[in-house]
Amino acid sequence: MARFLSLFLVCLLATASLFGLSGCATQQLEAGTDYTYSSPSSDGIGKIYLGREIAQVMGHEGAYWLERPSRELEERPQTALEALELRRDDVVADIGAGTGYFSFRLAAKVPDGKVLAVDLQPEMLALIDQKKEETGLTNIDPIQGSLDQPNLPLNSVDLALMVDAYHEFAYPREMMQGIVAALKPGGRVVLAEYRAENPLILIKRLHKMSQRQAQKEMAAVGLRWIKTDERLPQQHLLFFEKPGEG
Repeated sequence: MARFLSLFLVCLLATASLFGLSGCATQQLEAGTDYTYSSPSSDGIGKIYLGREIAQVMGHEGAYWLERPSRELEERPQTALEALELRRDDVVADIGAGTGYFSFRLAAKVPDGKVLAVDLQPEMLALIDQKKEETGLTNIDPIQGSLDQPNLPLNSVDLALMVDAYHEFAYPREMMQGIVAALKPGGRVVLAEYRAENPLILIKRLHKMSQRQAQKEMAAVGLRWIKTDERLPQQHLLFFEKPGEG
């Protein structure tokens, strides 16, 4: 019931933002969590986690943006894939997979492994299924996630990748706890996020993330920062690791 009421409040505040009804701000702390609430900003939902307002989700109606031809030049996805240093038999979770833009590129890098393409929206998963039929790739498994869980098998994942997705999670702590549980000991998490440190990157404010904020949020679920790779034009790749056994 508490979770339902929290979600209801988030939706109510987000709706109020859309219609300009921001006069009834709240500052309510969810019992047992780090979430607070306030009036939503223009691109946020009014839910605050560790000092950061969570961004609005890009719905399946924006799928064309994920597949835009200019993305190759703007984001250099192949360069990002090279930075991951994947092994042929790795199991990779693409969290917030969307249309599968990265899932299918990942699948080519792990021909003896598997890609678990997790998304909340069934419309996105349907697009991935359709593309699987078209390409004939068999090492991609679409998985229906939920607001607070990725629904991944325990201790099964070598690397979890989130490309411009983490900042939209409605329940970032719970989602990351589920992802950490799914990682093998020594498994890695990589966030690709537009650099909040650079005001010249013309992306909405809440759809960017600083290295410091990412480190704070990943540390909250027990992940250790390894490095930050800055080889991409606008995003940084933030690498974290689950502690190994012993």
